Amino acid sequence: GDLGPFNPGLPVEVPVWLAINLKQRQKCRLIPPEWMDVGKLEEIRDQERKEDTFTPMPSPYYMELTKLLLNYASDNIPRADEIRTLVKDTWDTRMAKLRLSADSFVRQQEVHAKLDNLTLMEINTTGTFLTQALDHMYKLRTNLQPGESSHSQDF
Repeated sequence: GDLGPFNPGLPVEVPVWLAINLKQRQKCRLIPPEWMDVGKLEEIRDQERKEDTFTPMPSPYYMELTKLLLNYASDNIPRADEIRTLVKDTWDTRMAKLRLSADSFVRQQEVHAKLDNLTLMEINTTGTFLTQALDHMYKLRTNLQPGESSHSQDF
């Protein structure tokens, strides 16, 4: 699409890729999203630790945006190190919850799961493990149940 012309000193919303490109060429200053604030991230982390279920994240791309903005524009983000730690703490809490729920899912031999409030990155991180676990469970179930076409081996 068409972007610009830009007026110096006036904030404007642009795609992240363009903002990072302009920042790398020292043509702009990035303004972090509202949720990328130490106070708000502490609330999010604490809420995530309190709840048994996954809480909504401020952005479906919170981890990706944090990584990009802190890698390329940490000088424009106040208390960047604290923000990095808070987002990592929240991520770790959510991954621990996901592992526990996956373990419970497998142990209880469930056939479906509800994954509300997970981001795509979180799902992709554990997607391979979950699909392999479900595949193994299916194979075990079908091998343990006597079937019409199952053959036993005599030794």
